[in-house]
Amino acid sequence: MNKTRRPSVRLVRGPFVRLEAHPDHCTTEEELRALCLAIRRQDHPPFLAADLFCGAGGLSLGLEQAGIRVVIGADHDAEALETHRHHMAGMAIDWDLGDADVVERVARMLRDNQIDVLAGGPPCQPFSKAGRSGMRHLVRQGLREPHDRRRDLWRSFLEVIRLAEPRAVIMENVPDMALDREMFILRSMVFELESLGYSVQERVVDAWRYGVPQFRQRLILVAIRAGRGFEWPAEAPKKVTVSNAISDLPRVKGGWRPKGGAEGWADYAGPRTAFQWAMRVGVPASDEAKVFDHITRPVRDDDEEAFELLDSESRYSDLPEHLKRYRDDIFDDKYKRLSGDDVSRTITAHIAKDGYGFIHPEQNRTLTVREAARIQTFPDRFRFAGPPSAAFKQIGNAVPPRLGLAIGAAVVSALQGEQSARPSSEEVGNKLATWFRAGPVTSSPWFHSTSSWHVMLGELLLDRAPALITRSLWPLLEKYATPDELLERRAELEEILGWIGREDRADSVARLAHALGRRAQFSEEELADLVSRRVITQSLADLAQLVAGKDGEEPVVVTYGALRVATRFQRNSLGRKNQYSDGRISIAKMIGYGRDARSAQLGLLELGTDVCLPLRPKCNECPLKAQCLYADSLS
Repeated sequence: MNKTRRPSVRLVRGPFVRLEAHPDHCTTEEELRALCLAIRRQDHPPFLAADLFCGAGGLSLGLEQAGIRVVIGADHDAEALETHRHHMAGMAIDWDLGDADVVERVARMLRDNQIDVLAGGPPCQPFSKAGRSGMRHLVRQGLREPHDRRRDLWRSFLEVIRLAEPRAVIMENVPDMALDREMFILRSMVFELESLGYSVQERVVDAWRYGVPQFRQRLILVAIRAGRGFEWPAEAPKKVTVSNAISDLPRVKGGWRPKGGAEGWADYAGPRTAFQWAMRVGVPASDEAKVFDHITRPVRDDDEEAFELLDSESRYSDLPEHLKRYRDDIFDDKYKRLSGDDVSRTITAHIAKDGYGFIHPEQNRTLTVREAARIQTFPDRFRFAGPPSAAFKQIGNAVPPRLGLAIGAAVVSALQGEQSARPSSEEVGNKLATWFRAGPVTSSPWFHSTSSWHVMLGELLLDRAPALITRSLWPLLEKYATPDELLERRAELEEILGWIGREDRADSVARLAHALGRRAQFSEEELADLVSRRVITQSLADLAQLVAGKDGEEPVVVTYGALRVATRFQRNSLGRKNQYSDGRISIAKMIGYGRDARSAQLGLLELGTDVCLPLRPKCNECPLKAQCLYADSLS
């Protein structure tokens, strides 16, 4: 049976925006040197910056608004570079940063021109387990890996830093870069930056907390040289909503195009909110009644009918069957109307191909280029090179300028201030590892085991038991060297557990022992299989891998105790708010990534269990007391 043919939509191309280069654009390195020298000769010269992987220049624009002059931009997208070249002075270069020779040339350019701040968002490709293992060895030995131009642009970014030694580094990326089990790339970067003499802070940032009208999370890493400290910027006092951002823009129909092509405009009546006034700053007087790039895709008749039925709470599955073009069990959020009273969902580069996840709060169409730019906090004076699809892609890939402004201003304060840096991850991790290896009597003695089986046994039977009980009973339980031995002495196990009222746990441990068989040690792959079969939890597998794994991954294990130590030591509550992003980052910050990282993490776990208690912490017994902000506040 043939499907009913859907009504097609009229194809509308363009307009195609072409942008002239900035008046102070440089085409040669000699011209760049002259520009940088002229800037440095000013009475109050600003810091100079380079933005690698700059895209259209969202981060660059934010840094410029913070008083940092961006004089070098590099990317591999021709239209994004044309946009950057139009709005920023200096050089906009299309060089392949995967090429080792190019990396050295860029670093020399930064060094010769005394670039203060290096910014960028290098792509971070995932590593295989073998790749992580080999890289971990090189990082810890302070060795440089053979260059692989097919991946590892973050390695190129680090190499530029090593060679150029800028005073500050700002790196942004998606949070997923930091949140694999081992947090390999982030911990490697922090370790190497600290080894180069930088103090490093990293955080998953919600862009809406800095005046950006969308829910957009980014991982931000800031590194400052010369022992200077960095303070994260204060959050904006009020949330900016979608209506705050775009309600002043005129109504248009889907597919509308102004006369005049790229130079055409929609009539504009003026801003109404503080945000809208800010977006009009820099618009020439001759353009005060104009708004450019207020164009969007055409809308099919059946889609317009569907849009009319949707509010911000509706789901695709709520639509009548005759209006559905996709399976609603797979694409349940395919059509999404934005709420004018809240922030937008994340604007991504995918909006260039599919805008149906961004339906206007009141009009039955998708967002215009200008509306998407507003939600990303690009001001109205900012134009984008290429056709609308290229503009949408540039907007979706960008760092919101308001986020760049907040981070840039904080970096300026750090470079001009006198605040000392906090202790490095390696310094803290070494203290934890030394304390752990000294063998303090704890309530988790299986942390000192070499057996995956013993780790699981101790956690399942004696977790959260007082130290006095574990010290007494663990030697008895530790005698069950394999799961089979425990099954053979089941009655004895039940008697031991009965002494502390935990005999009900015997059944669950026996089921585990039946599944494990004769061996006491399990590989990372075998532990993963046990998790997939729901024999053990992922958290228990991670702990067994951390304690007993010798050459495999070192997963970052999140526990309430470890979070408590990190929160108190760093004097922030971010980890408690989001355990599996900021919490994991806070814990990784405590343990470093050097040779002692495994022992450091086990020391952190023991510290959270036995010393840094929820009530009446034993600060005098803590190896970190001298540098702990919480302990300092009590003295």
